[in-house]
Amino acid sequence: MPPKTSDLERIRNFGIAAHIDAGKTTVSERILYYTGREHRMGEVHEGTATMDWMEEEQERGITITAAATNCFWGGFRLQLVDTPGHVDFTAEVERCLRVLDGAVIVFDCLNGVEAQSETVWRQANRYRVPRLVFMNKLDRPGADPAKCLEDIRKRLGANAVAVQIPIGKEKELEGVVDLIERREIRFLDDDQGATPQIRPLGPDLSDEAEIARAHLVEKVAEVDEQLLERFVAGDEVDGPTLKAAIRRATLRCDLVPALMGAAFKNRGIQPLLDSIVAFLPSPLDLPPVKGFEPEKEKEASRKPAPSEPLCALVFKIFGDAHGDLSYARIYSGVLKAGELVYNARTGKPERANRILRMHANHREPIEEASVGDIVALPGLKETVTGDTLYSKGSPILLEKSQFPEPVISMALEPKNSSDRDKLLESLKRLEREDPTFRARTDVETGQVLIAGMGELHLEVLRHRLEREHRVLTNAGKPFVSYRETIRGHARGEHRFDRELGGKKLFGHVILEVFPQEEARCNVSMEPTALAAIPKMFHASVERSVREALESGANFAYPVVNVKVTIVGGSIAPESAEVAYQAAASEALQSAMRDAGGELLEPILRFEIRTPPEYLSGVLNDLQSRRGIVEDLGVEELIRVVRGTVPAGETFGYTTALRSLSQGRASAALEPCRYAPVPDRIRREVTGE
Repeated sequence: MPPKTSDLERIRNFGIAAHIDAGKTTVSERILYYTGREHRMGEVHEGTATMDWMEEEQERGITITAAATNCFWGGFRLQLVDTPGHVDFTAEVERCLRVLDGAVIVFDCLNGVEAQSETVWRQANRYRVPRLVFMNKLDRPGADPAKCLEDIRKRLGANAVAVQIPIGKEKELEGVVDLIERREIRFLDDDQGATPQIRPLGPDLSDEAEIARAHLVEKVAEVDEQLLERFVAGDEVDGPTLKAAIRRATLRCDLVPALMGAAFKNRGIQPLLDSIVAFLPSPLDLPPVKGFEPEKEKEASRKPAPSEPLCALVFKIFGDAHGDLSYARIYSGVLKAGELVYNARTGKPERANRILRMHANHREPIEEASVGDIVALPGLKETVTGDTLYSKGSPILLEKSQFPEPVISMALEPKNSSDRDKLLESLKRLEREDPTFRARTDVETGQVLIAGMGELHLEVLRHRLEREHRVLTNAGKPFVSYRETIRGHARGEHRFDRELGGKKLFGHVILEVFPQEEARCNVSMEPTALAAIPKMFHASVERSVREALESGANFAYPVVNVKVTIVGGSIAPESAEVAYQAAASEALQSAMRDAGGELLEPILRFEIRTPPEYLSGVLNDLQSRRGIVEDLGVEELIRVVRGTVPAGETFGYTTALRSLSQGRASAALEPCRYAPVPDRIRREVTGE
């Protein structure tokens, strides 16, 4: 039986995201404990966290892969996804935020907004995800929630407003004041904070709380017309009225409620759960999901209702010893176990033999899934990240997420030569799982090359090859994944007219190339080309151009920042698909050579936090690495350096920074763009 509307109203799909070490997995573990999903608290530092279930995660004490679970709080079903905080695994955050209805962004109250915090916030903005802020680690010396909140407003441009104030400071933190309901919430150590003590405001807190509440009401009234009317009229704003106004503003992304606590010391998690239920959206609060019909190329939409045709987005593939799991978010309709579904990209059917509700790596079979559910489907053969599944006769294709290009490469070879085929097969599986991982065989040297987002990313994948796929490997030193582009506009033409195998073949393609700012290459066909090239060859001509862009004409690196427009060609009785493919590839090579080549290197954005006594050493080292300092700030007793540096200059940088600062400085780096390489580097790379 399809779920009732009231059931859908009581679902909350949300992710927890943060900069590494802000405490988001600890927050997730406390949520599982207090909701009764787990009967003991998992700890990241002990390697016992439920959500960090991979061996790599337990050994390193970081989250590597997004893990989904579900639990109940106050009659609401919470579907939670714990995401990685390290920049090398930012694609996991990207694809999860694409399908989640809400998010909780965790901040370390000492450090405020850090590098990955900004990345996560931009990703949430891209998909207009309503969110809450949880300012964590209030028990640490120097923790300042007011300063952290101001940092969030200033650096992220967020309209964040506190709905709580702390009771006590640092080690004396006892709980929080709920400004909405004017009450104290205190936590006891003897029961691990499981039973919060709720009481009316005491006289020692009432003045401070009333000032903070008045500020809260004023900020909410600025973005909610209903509350503004009462505010202007001077009417008293009670708790339910204020809570309803905060919810409306949060769902519109006009407001970000900010909560606070100390997850490791079991402070503030239950009020966070109450706020997730109160302020984050249910599937019914979302607008209809929009896409288009693949063949007709016209817009299509699906309302979040079980009565609508099935529409589900596969946002993650994960493989283990039992086979691949396709994680899917269902936007409309009902999916039943054993049902036939269709892939909008391939047009082919696949059977969803089983439907699993996941609790980290534990599988719970269910008979059907409906609107708002996040489930795993084992055994889908041709489905990849970003594919849309639909029911027969109701095709719809949803927009895919865009992922950054890999910036670091490495040569790999099996220790046992007989394992080469096994290595290639295992790399294909990892490539299917991870949209930021690439594996290819160099046609000239025969080397297997892998590429990813950073040294840690490639190291983790190597260890997975050994542990999960039983393939031992030797690896070369990491090297930069260069790209190439063009300097100007040019036109290319090639006529393929020759005899092969006793058969005459003809193909003729004319195209133009243009520089563009957008990183991904765009390929399109003008109406003149559509008429001049046989219709049956249109798709293969475009595919041939895209394949040729994988190895440019000037430096043999993948091409970026280029627009290709196919403008013409001609037809002959001997027209053949293979001839048009060859003509398209040659025309592109010719045009790119005429347009002039530019070699590009990946540039990383950095944020370095260092005690002041090591600042000059850090700056001198950055200068030697061709780093550009854009901002130099001060936070308490720490100097914060922000800027950009070429990726090729950062190999082993974490170790070097530890040496420069006696282990007291830290750095976060993330890819931001490609830029032309200096002549000296270009000559080294190309061997000129």
